[in-house]
Amino acid sequence: MKKIEINIPGKEYPVYIGINIFDSLDKIIRSKKLFRNLFLVIDRNVMSLHREDIKRFTSNFSGKVAVHEFASSEAEKNFISLSKLVDDLIVKGFGRDTIIIAVGGGITGDIAGFAAATYMRGVKFIQVPTTLLAAVDSSIGGKTGINSGDTKNIVGAIYQPEFVLIDTEFLKTLPEEEIICGVGEIVKYAFLIDPKFFLTCKNYLPKLLKTDSAIVSKIIDTCISFKGDVVAEDEKENGLRKILNLGHTFAHAVEIEQNFRIKHGQAVIIGLVCALDLSKRIGLLDDKLFSEYLKLPLMLKDKILIRKFDAARIYEIMKRDKKGRDHKIKFVLLQDVGHVAVDVEVSESDVTQSIQQGLNYFIQQ
Repeated sequence: MKKIEINIPGKEYPVYIGINIFDSLDKIIRSKKLFRNLFLVIDRNVMSLHREDIKRFTSNFSGKVAVHEFASSEAEKNFISLSKLVDDLIVKGFGRDTIIIAVGGGITGDIAGFAAATYMRGVKFIQVPTTLLAAVDSSIGGKTGINSGDTKNIVGAIYQPEFVLIDTEFLKTLPEEEIICGVGEIVKYAFLIDPKFFLTCKNYLPKLLKTDSAIVSKIIDTCISFKGDVVAEDEKENGLRKILNLGHTFAHAVEIEQNFRIKHGQAVIIGLVCALDLSKRIGLLDDKLFSEYLKLPLMLKDKILIRKFDAARIYEIMKRDKKGRDHKIKFVLLQDVGHVAVDVEVSESDVTQSIQQGLNYFIQQ
């Protein structure tokens, strides 16, 4: 079992990564002398696939344990689901001496983390990500939240966990669609980290899609270490952490415009293509590099198909993005692998053209 330290000032915590380490959860909780009252928020799909593992843990745990199953989807990541979760905590008598444990993907982690941040003004929290996307990205850094209306993650908090436990055995039961979602975030990191990692992702993408254990572990390690360093320097997203939003301003709007028929990681891949196009369009990225870099996300284009889209509506949704200021959209754009520009303002015409151009790659024929 490998351990990576996330060194956020005042809230350092470890990320444990390994194969078949879910059974170590109790041991880690004991070693950290954490509370013995556990409230598990579990994705229903994960529960059905890993029921025996979860039951073995809950039956052997000596403290108080309750399980709250959650139908994980963007449509359910809302105030109603949060209210049901909180009501369950109250009815079952959980107080401030509680640890909420999220067992699932990014959506489960978001809503369970927000509940932990707000229930009784804050209880302890543990992340057990079971998807590739959550393992490489959303379980690290403390972002929690829910959707409201047509706006994604508009209500939330930065709330760091006590620790994160990544058992790569969970990834072996993922459907292809979920693997693609995780790869979407990995491709984002390929552009952010350095040329060596970019080439690793490009060369080993087929093995990554097959969840080759050695490749997956290596990729997860690299992404977590990079994100951990970024978050440690800028926890509240006032500066450096903004780079992690590469492609996301487009992606969140595309998700909503498509009524969540595509998942977040798939939308990130589309968003990255749009961001690359916009970077070239305004002269940040030269034509040669654009053509070379575009090849990586487009390796996945046949696995992310949409029927139609409304570029004007996508732009209007983007204007509600929480990263904007003074009703102006702020973009993270690429200059080169490992070099990005943040808070870039661009004309509506250029953005709309990049939406049109970017999404056209993914239209079903």
